[in-house]
Amino acid sequence: MIEDYRLDPGLAKIRIVLIETSHPGNIGGIARAMKNMGLSQLVLVNPKEFPSQVASARASSATDVLNDAKVVATLDEALLGTKLVVGASARLRKVSWPQLDVRETAKLALETVDEGEVALVFGREDSGLSNAEMDKCHYLAHIPTNPTYSSLNIGAAVQVFAYECLMATQIESVHRKGYRHKLASTEQLEGFYDHLFLALQDIDFLDPDKNARFMRRMRRLFNRSQLDVKEIDILRGILTAAQRQSPKYNERLEEVNTISPTLLQENTDSV
Repeated sequence: MIEDYRLDPGLAKIRIVLIETSHPGNIGGIARAMKNMGLSQLVLVNPKEFPSQVASARASSATDVLNDAKVVATLDEALLGTKLVVGASARLRKVSWPQLDVRETAKLALETVDEGEVALVFGREDSGLSNAEMDKCHYLAHIPTNPTYSSLNIGAAVQVFAYECLMATQIESVHRKGYRHKLASTEQLEGFYDHLFLALQDIDFLDPDKNARFMRRMRRLFNRSQLDVKEIDILRGILTAAQRQSPKYNERLEEVNTISPTLLQENTDSV
């Protein structure tokens, strides 16, 4: 099954800011992660090496994000025109800071893009953001991780933030499906449950005096499945085939036939 997504235009207002990235491969990997999730604005603050063939190779088919990347000398330049600035950090600071986890960050970012652009700021691979750089951020954001090993590669960290931003848009998934039958109606489901109850007695599986809890479980099971009309037909066909091997079923049909051949025909048609 293939899925298409209609991307929220708000994603175009979220910029990923990388400060003094030392490895160009990380820049390329981040460009690819951004494009995967519908982000397009990449701002590089004083990168060690850029442009770079290594970055282009790692970006794969996201070279357009690299080609459009803006290179600036300072964080102040990178933040021009933004309404919200969130600094990503794996470590907490001695000075108390307004903190968000990655999911809260994405939600706030998408709520803010109507007012203006949002910057998600990531520091150096080895030391992250300085305190002075954090001073320019409205919030400190973190990714909840294993407390005994919380270190993330910067490319992986950006991927997680970008994914959460995409999820926060409540994207509309368009499924390309083959033909699907209509869902079974309430009446069709009730007919199936009645048939199931009777068939399980015919094959000596269910004691009718102890049925309430069992049938309630069966209803919960099949209700979760959202059966369609064809599936109902198949299940009832299986039940009928099983019943036909039961003496109880044949005895009941003979009894009904004795009373009314017309009723027998109706009963047979219904199952």
